[in-house]
Amino acid sequence: MTDKYRVRVLNHISAGGLKRLPWDRFAVSADVDDPHAILVRSADLHDMEIPESLLAVGRAGSGTNNIPIPAMSARGVPVFNAPGANANAVKELVVAGMLLAARNIDDALKYLDSLDPDDAELETKIEAGKKAFAGHELANHTLGVVGLGKIGCLVADAAIKLGMQVIGYDPEITVDSAWSLPATVKKAHSLSEVLKHSHFLTVHVPLVEATREMIDAGGIAQMNPGSVVLNFSRGGVVDETAILEALRSGQLSRYVCDFPNPQLTRQPKVILLPHLGASTGEAEENCAIMVADQVRDYLIDGTIMNSVNFPDVIMPRESRFRVAIANANVPNMVGGISHEMAMAGLNIATMTNKSRKDLAYTLVDVDSGVPDTVIKAIGAIDGVLMVRYLPLTN
Repeated sequence: MTDKYRVRVLNHISAGGLKRLPWDRFAVSADVDDPHAILVRSADLHDMEIPESLLAVGRAGSGTNNIPIPAMSARGVPVFNAPGANANAVKELVVAGMLLAARNIDDALKYLDSLDPDDAELETKIEAGKKAFAGHELANHTLGVVGLGKIGCLVADAAIKLGMQVIGYDPEITVDSAWSLPATVKKAHSLSEVLKHSHFLTVHVPLVEATREMIDAGGIAQMNPGSVVLNFSRGGVVDETAILEALRSGQLSRYVCDFPNPQLTRQPKVILLPHLGASTGEAEENCAIMVADQVRDYLIDGTIMNSVNFPDVIMPRESRFRVAIANANVPNMVGGISHEMAMAGLNIATMTNKSRKDLAYTLVDVDSGVPDTVIKAIGAIDGVLMVRYLPLTN
């Protein structure tokens, strides 16, 4: 390929990430025409007209609610994210949230702000007022962690080091997460089991239909009276109407949330943060680097890693000539691809095919150049969503 890959950047993407896109192969800007890839943080792509040229979307973060995943899948466009790249930043904020709630720090700060610094009785008022903000320590209390991915595991480890007991639940825990989970974490068999044992509850799950309002009135009622719920996941995973009612009744003592909205603003016992979870320089850099690497490798070599809609497919090159095919996960697709290549007299050096739900992805290395007629013939196979020819240029 002689032309550069065009990458449109929405929002601010760390310079460290953009440097991963070599200038001799990529044209990167906020207003590039007909982009092959889009790099995004919080910009909403749902109402954006998606150009026909688009081959990939990279989200410099973990959540992808701002990206129309079904529409991208239908076009054979992988959507990449950066799972775990901001995990340490979120972990530290969760710990800060527990401390804010346990020690009544937010109310104490408001009290101090209400005092007149020129008041002759300032010290007396401070000493008299601080009694209202006495809290408790985290040690020996139980933290329930729902969702044991990278963030959940780091939070569990930090809580244990603070002297807390930890109980965790994740019905879809991966092998990697299971290995990184501290051995002292008690593994629950249900969400209900976690709720019944928790003094603090933190959720770290994606917002999908199965997790929407998973923390509801019935679940909150199972918790210890005076418990704290922390939400650094997504606003929709918690029933906020039920949260406010539980705060009024005393069933909950605090709700710490990183997703402010009008319903929660200025509510007693609610600690709101302006979506600070990944807002550190280190996290932004890590996310940008991870997603830029993934988009670069996909555009140049067709490899897929950390896509939310396609399977991971990594195949070392065995020739200069590679074809990448995104297709519906239907029978005989590999046979159809092989047939078209055989009809053109092409010898396959190596091939891999993997699927994920309704989508599949195939990489094929062949021993000689692939004519345009073969690429068009593969693209015409029923169920093929996208086909790309990726020969090495040097």
